[in-house]
Amino acid sequence: KGGLQVDVGVPAFLPGSQVDIRPQRNLDKFVNEKYDFKILKFSRERGNIVLSRRVVLEAERKALKRDTIDQLAEGVVMEGIVKNVTDYGAFIDLGGIDGLLHITDMSWGRVNHPAELLSVGQTVPVVVLKYDEENERVSLGMKQLHDNPWEKVEAKYTQNSTITGKVVSLTDYGAFVRLDEGIEGLIHVSEMSWTRKIHHPSKVLSVGQEVEAIVLEVSA
Repeated sequence: KGGLQVDVGVPAFLPGSQVDIRPQRNLDKFVNEKYDFKILKFSRERGNIVLSRRVVLEAERKALKRDTIDQLAEGVVMEGIVKNVTDYGAFIDLGGIDGLLHITDMSWGRVNHPAELLSVGQTVPVVVLKYDEENERVSLGMKQLHDNPWEKVEAKYTQNSTITGKVVSLTDYGAFVRLDEGIEGLIHVSEMSWTRKIHHPSKVLSVGQEVEAIVLEVSA
């Protein structure tokens, strides 16, 4: 009860708290699997052996952390595993140390929630934006792995040119249209019709609709 019996040539006990670094509710998945353990207690008289897998994992993680820290520097590209997803970003396990990938650094395009792009357990490439060695805080980016599309926007979308895009959101004052990855344009409600007054963009447009429009102004 509260752990697992392990065969190490003789019966030994692995407490539930020593199975993994993180608490495990389901211990059944560890049955019939082979692992390395450290002996915590041994009593020949009682025939009692208590094991820990957690201690082994923590030692491995510390060694991995040292290797990862040696690599950390601004601009370094690494691979990490998504550990947790929040409203404001995602925590990425870089190997013994976690970094924060803020929602604003995930894509040049619109991201309403990190879960749109990431899921727990997913392996992702990231670039180190900042490393605070004293506090062991790592800021990460994904969009920085690609060119900023706004740097070429004025050359690509010239004034009075006709463009086609998809409506991605509606507000009281207009509609935002996706022109390219990371590039959105605004159709102001006052520019939607010559013949009638539009009180709300939803009267003429809907999210997901393909629209054709003329570029009135470009501001990068």
